[in-house]
Amino acid sequence: MSDDHSDDHSDEKPENTKDQFARIREEIADSFDEELETQLDEDWLDELVAEGMGEGGAPTLDRKIYFRELFRLQHELIRLQDWVQHKKLKVAVLFEGRDSAGKGGAIKRVTQRLNPRVCRVVALPAPTERERTQWYFQRYVSHLPAGGEIVLFDRSWYNRAGVERVMGFCSPDELEEFFRAVPDFERMLVRSGIILIKYWFSITDEEQEFRFRMRIEDPLKQWKLSPMDLQSRVHWEEYTKAKEEMLERTHTPEAPWWVVQAVDKKKARLNCIQHLLEQIPYETVPRPDIVLPGRVRHDDYLRHPVPPEMYVPEVY
Repeated sequence: MSDDHSDDHSDEKPENTKDQFARIREEIADSFDEELETQLDEDWLDELVAEGMGEGGAPTLDRKIYFRELFRLQHELIRLQDWVQHKKLKVAVLFEGRDSAGKGGAIKRVTQRLNPRVCRVVALPAPTERERTQWYFQRYVSHLPAGGEIVLFDRSWYNRAGVERVMGFCSPDELEEFFRAVPDFERMLVRSGIILIKYWFSITDEEQEFRFRMRIEDPLKQWKLSPMDLQSRVHWEEYTKAKEEMLERTHTPEAPWWVVQAVDKKKARLNCIQHLLEQIPYETVPRPDIVLPGRVRHDDYLRHPVPPEMYVPEVY
């Protein structure tokens, strides 16, 4: 069954060099369109909603500089990915911070051009009844990286020191046991060969309120606003106290915390990626030249047409 409308003509003329270059340029441009479209939409919606709320946006990076640096850093991330595979490294990166601090946006920019078989994101839902009876760290252990893998945790075992503590989902004894256990747990991970990197995305009270208000106004972002997010506004001070104690008691030489200033989303993404690259020494992995093999053709093969009713309507 054919996958296009055309017949298979063996005597088709090859494209000329000019046409090939045009197609190459188009392919490269298309590879950047997703990021450009996402960022342009975010910027436009942010400005529109901010204007409607009578607030101006904070100064940020020039868009050309931002994209130039983002694409450069993403190229370096690909080199890092190849090195992790080549050396069978095990990398676990934790992204923590208040609701709407920009963790998801940073994670998206890290993973955008990487191989999902090498770099994957773990964002666990609330624990099940069975998981609540397990050793607290148990459900996270199964998601840790094997050799040649990078795992990004969109929130992690530090839920216990944050939302579970503030919202009363754990007892004081359970919280204290967490603080006693987590340094040893993380030292054990590091001794096993896991490269453990922990980021806290920091924003101000005013910035969080602004982002929440934008999510309320923007129908494309309302799904991001959960009842738990709304409660985090009520408990801002409790979350602040919880964060301060968490950083103080779990910042160790083996697994230090790194704080990302995240009021400016663009700068936060670039700074986080740049810092991540600096944590793992890597080199270019030598690759053999790739030669595209010629297609094998058989005189007795004829591509069959696809029934018209099977095609998706071409509305555009």
